[in-house]
Amino acid sequence: MIPIATLKTTVQRALRQVARMKDVQEAEVFASSTGQLLCRLNYTSEIPCNGVEEPKSSESFGIGIRAVFAGDDGPRVGFGSEARDLSPIGIRRALEKARHNAVLDPEFISLPALESKPGRGPRRSARDHDRAIMEVKDGALVEVGWRVINEALKVFASSDQLAWMAGSKDKVPSLGLLVGGDVSLFQQRTALASTRMPKVQTDESTFVTSYVTSMVERKNAKGSGYAATTHLAKFKGEAGGEAARNAVRAAGGERLPSGTYAVVLGPQPVTDLMTNLILPSLSADAFYSSQTAFLGELGRTVAAEALTIYDHGAARGMVGSKRLTCEGLPTGRTDLIRSGVLQGLLSNHYETQRLLRDPQAREKLGINPQEHPEALVPRNGFRLSSRGGRQFDVPPAIAATNVFIEGAEPHTAESLLRLVNNGVYIGRIWYTYPINGLRAGDFTCTVVADSYLIQNGRLTVPLQGNTIRITGNIRQLLRNVLGVTKQARPVVGWGADEVVYAPEIAVRDVRLSEIAQFMERV
Repeated sequence: MIPIATLKTTVQRALRQVARMKDVQEAEVFASSTGQLLCRLNYTSEIPCNGVEEPKSSESFGIGIRAVFAGDDGPRVGFGSEARDLSPIGIRRALEKARHNAVLDPEFISLPALESKPGRGPRRSARDHDRAIMEVKDGALVEVGWRVINEALKVFASSDQLAWMAGSKDKVPSLGLLVGGDVSLFQQRTALASTRMPKVQTDESTFVTSYVTSMVERKNAKGSGYAATTHLAKFKGEAGGEAARNAVRAAGGERLPSGTYAVVLGPQPVTDLMTNLILPSLSADAFYSSQTAFLGELGRTVAAEALTIYDHGAARGMVGSKRLTCEGLPTGRTDLIRSGVLQGLLSNHYETQRLLRDPQAREKLGINPQEHPEALVPRNGFRLSSRGGRQFDVPPAIAATNVFIEGAEPHTAESLLRLVNNGVYIGRIWYTYPINGLRAGDFTCTVVADSYLIQNGRLTVPLQGNTIRITGNIRQLLRNVLGVTKQARPVVGWGADEVVYAPEIAVRDVRLSEIAQFMERV
């Protein structure tokens, strides 16, 4: 990892270098160093294995420059970057790329600047980064992977149900016990300054995540486990034990006929729906392009009165917290849906500025943004890419940080099951995507694991994975929310950047469709 002092010095040097260019009207310099350390988990009881496979790391660092150049037809905006070179030569190359890529953008207003109001400056660190993650050694990375495997094996070894399935304890391995997934450690350092915010601002953050799938292969039973935390010392490998317990419970799963059911969505399905459907529809760019499922509904009821959803990038001790956006603006709380009413949107500086000046903004938003600037505060401009974490080589886009979901009544998991009484608990879904485009709100996904019948307010018979599919509309689902648990857990969706502090949510009238069963010819 590149030291934060080196990134800060690089940004200072680059800003001085760029300021000497006569054709540059405004400029913004961003430098970052991002690391990801990963352990693959692969335990198989009947095939020789290493348990922890492929411990590896990747690191990217460099500089990105966004600049506004004077042009005969008006200001031209360009972005350029240079990887693994923080020298004056690297800075010059990044600037030349920005100049070469510059285009006329009639919707561009200016680069971001801090408002000169009390309390509007960057806050102190929302949480301290973990030095143990920043300085982790190879042996410690492998040990973290083994924490997960060992927790899963403890559950398998102590399971009376597994011994009963096999006939005796010495036959347990013949059931085909599998543990797979990964543990990932993330390290992030950034520095930023601009001609409008010349003081260099820095930020550092760390977190660890784990995704685990366990199977009892001979019983076609699968279970999942998830974990995310800010500090390595808090990571106990509990995702392995959770996945193993869920796999054992899933043995003997049954099929479910098509129908409309009351359901309880577990934390992973809640996260998947938020990541793939709800949050993309609550983004300012989706409203500008008229692609949101909530077009023209700011200030109106879009969900059950019991439901509140907000994003909070400065929440202390949370996995997705950051001191600053990648535009140098302070993070904070953005109320998205409050008591069922659409209150605000995730936004960055560029999207806020062009919606404020869009002559069709009232039709797109449902309100006049000039009269309600609180709905478009740019707290979510981040430079993120598929490599994970904050990256120097992309311009700012909109991304959530910590997403919180709350209900009016603080349910427990038990009281939520009693509320539903008879229905279906859905614990894991995948392949969640909109049908007919995001604006229509229609979606589908497949139920793959960790799901059960709810009978008389209790979990009973497990359901076979990959035998039912949810088909519905996200607006209808939000309006049909019955209750939300007070307890929530951090879950990072597949390929996602935000952290959803996901509760369990009860919803009425959810359409479940049975997937056709393959019949082998005799």
